[in-house]
Amino acid sequence: MSFKTWGNIMFKNYIREEAGASAAEYALILAIIGIGIVTAAGLLQGAISGAMTNTANTINV
Repeated sequence: MSFKTWGNIMFKNYIREEAGASAAEYALILAIIGIGIVTAAGLLQGAISGAMTNTANTINV
């Protein structure tokens, strides 16, 4: 059996395995969570900045 044939068989087996699908699903979940974190940080940026400014002003008084 040549390397090319062996590689094709291994690739086809990898595609058929459910573990590959699970990894893709986990990657999708992580991507969605990451997008949510970035979006929340962007939306809360003003509130966080204001709270930090108020805290700094209170400490300096």
